[in-house]
Amino acid sequence: MAVEAPAPVLAAMPAAPQCVSAGPATAGSIALEQVWHRYGGASSEGWCLQDLNLSLEPGELLGLLGPSGCGKTTLLRLIAGFERPSRGRVLLDGREVAGPHHWLVPERRGVGMVFQDYALFPHLTAWQNACFGLPRHSSHVSVRGLLQAQERVRWLLSLLGLEGLEQRYPHALSGGQRQRLALARALAPAPRLLLLDEPFSNLDGEVRLRLRRELPAVLRQCQTSAVLVTHDPQEALAVCDRIAVLSAGRLEQCALAQELVARPASPFVARFVMQANVLPGRLQAGELQTAWGRWRPSGSESISPQTLLSGAPLEVVLLGEALALEADPQGSARVLGREFHGHHWQLHLEDRGCPLTLQMPLERPLEPGQCCSLRLIRGGRGILFPGGLPIEVV
Repeated sequence: MAVEAPAPVLAAMPAAPQCVSAGPATAGSIALEQVWHRYGGASSEGWCLQDLNLSLEPGELLGLLGPSGCGKTTLLRLIAGFERPSRGRVLLDGREVAGPHHWLVPERRGVGMVFQDYALFPHLTAWQNACFGLPRHSSHVSVRGLLQAQERVRWLLSLLGLEGLEQRYPHALSGGQRQRLALARALAPAPRLLLLDEPFSNLDGEVRLRLRRELPAVLRQCQTSAVLVTHDPQEALAVCDRIAVLSAGRLEQCALAQELVARPASPFVARFVMQANVLPGRLQAGELQTAWGRWRPSGSESISPQTLLSGAPLEVVLLGEALALEADPQGSARVLGREFHGHHWQLHLEDRGCPLTLQMPLERPLEPGQCCSLRLIRGGRGILFPGGLPIEVV
């Protein structure tokens, strides 16, 4: 297997030759309207997608983020046309491609796909793999058009750092080079939309970071919109323009990365995206009580029970550093485990039946099994659910 070549210098990315279009005239858009889906037809049980409404703007890189089995890949397959939605509509560039009265086959949608396992043909060279999706010479394709398409492939291989590797077979390429080749093949026919199904999950850490840094610049050069499926929050936050968070087939939130972090729409989003701590609470005399301290709204008003959903359990999502920890042999919290993260320890704790995660300086290590006490820091911030009300520690 080849050694991974250094990443292309993004500032020096080659421009498309004058005779070659870098991409379509405008990048593609998507709209999914009230989409429901389950496998096995109407007789099957359990929806893998439920009442999903989502859009992608031209030129945007949209992340689909969620745990395994939440419906991310199913949604990608519906957009590509590999599956037909049980209910609802899929529109590409404002045109219905899947719905109750219309169906457009995948090969006519103008959508490129990059698979998790590359899906390269082992008996074809890198050049042949990259050219596989191009139209063949026929009465409908001129020689000039074919030559321009091949020139585009040369440009893409140069853009992705594969120049000089055209005659190699996939087994003679590194993992990063194979993934770049899969990306070049998907972009060669100049799709308006590119779908990427966890494209970096099989790569080692350094190559994964390098490729995800390159991806937005490559998409801009090719004037292509894209949907990136991932279960890694850091990957989605790092490269995506907006992120759609899915849980059990439902859309929890779709927002900019900054908004997801600052204003999560649910405790699930806070836990999954930020690994935030969530505390149980109860309302007493207009004030929120938790086992670790009291909270009040960030404004001057008291918490009104009318602002909350009747009968729903109260949960407080902690923002930033709102909990302080001290070693205490008599404390109610116990360290379950710890992880070394370079500049700090990450501690996994349990206190009063509540799982928590905290960072500790390297010079203050706590051992697994050690007892400690936790308290809220005055002025610490949080969000109360249901309702999403900003609150602070009294």
